[in-house]
Amino acid sequence: MTRYTQSSLGRRRFLARAGGAGVAALLGPTLLSSCSRVGTGNTFDRIREQGYINVGFANEAPYGFTDLATGQLTGEAPELARAVFRELGVPEVRGTQVQFGGLIPGLLGGQFDMVAAGMSITPDRCAQVAFTDPDFLSRTAFLVPEGNPERIERFTAFTENPDLVLCVLNATVEQEMALAQGVPAEQIQTAPDTPSAYELLQTGRIDAVALTSISLRWMLDQRGGPFEVTDAFFPADPETGEEILGGGGFALRPADRDLVDAFDAQLAEFKDSGRLLEIIEPFGFTEQELPGDLTARQLCEAA
Repeated sequence: MTRYTQSSLGRRRFLARAGGAGVAALLGPTLLSSCSRVGTGNTFDRIREQGYINVGFANEAPYGFTDLATGQLTGEAPELARAVFRELGVPEVRGTQVQFGGLIPGLLGGQFDMVAAGMSITPDRCAQVAFTDPDFLSRTAFLVPEGNPERIERFTAFTENPDLVLCVLNATVEQEMALAQGVPAEQIQTAPDTPSAYELLQTGRIDAVALTSISLRWMLDQRGGPFEVTDAFFPADPETGEEILGGGGFALRPADRDLVDAFDAQLAEFKDSGRLLEIIEPFGFTEQELPGDLTARQLCEAA
C-alpha cells in the first residue's frame, strides 16, 4: 500500500533526534513570531503591481540554482514559476539564495514571497506554510562509488554497518528519512549544498549521498566522476512497512491563499496540456516524475 506522506516522524521527535541550528530555525519562536508580522494576504496584488516576484532558492540543481555561465537564476522550479507567473500577469521572477534550512524562515520573515526550490511537501512543513499542488514526484536514491562496493540500496545499509557514513543536505527530507529509518546521528554528515556533498564523496569522507534521484542524476551528469546513482525508491515507513509517496511544490505564506489558488489553477492547465513536462524536461525530469492528480492537501493531511 502507498501512503501520501514523506514521513510519519513527528515534529518533536525529529527535532530531538536531528538537532542542529538549521532544524531549530525551522521551528523556533523567532519563526513563529515572524508569521504574525508578514503575509497579510495582499501579496498577489503587490507582485502584479510591481511586475515581479522574489523567490527563495537553495542553489540545489536541478531544482533552483544560479547558472554560472550567465549568472541567472534557473532550474526546474524557477522556470516553471516564470511560466506560471507570466500567465498570471507577473512578468519577472527574481531570486534570493539561502541555505535550504533558511528557506521557510526566510519566507515567513518576508525575505522573499515564495520558495522555488523543489521543496518536498510534508505534514510538518504544511503546519508552517501553504503549498501549491505538487509539480513532481520525488523518489530517493544514493550517489555511491562506481560498482557500489558497500551495496548501499536503502537506509538499512547504514544501520547494519556502523562504519558507513551518509551525507545529506541540512534540514532536508532525506535527513529526516535517515533518522526515521534508524540511522545514528553520528553516521550522518550534513552538507550545505550539493557541490559540498559531491566533494565529500569525492574525497572519500563519506560513503554515499542521499537525495532525490533527480538531483543525483543531474549531479552525476554535470560533474561526472567514478560514481553511480542507485535505483530510485519511495522509502517504507519503518513502523508499518507502507511505501511513503512524496512530491514537491512551491511554498508560500499561509495568508497568501489567493496566490496559491491562482498558481494551482494555472499549474493544472499546464498538466492537462502537457506543457508541464515541456518546461521541466530540460532539467532531467521525465514522465515518471509527473505527479498526476496528486494534491498538496493529500500530502499535507497524511498521517
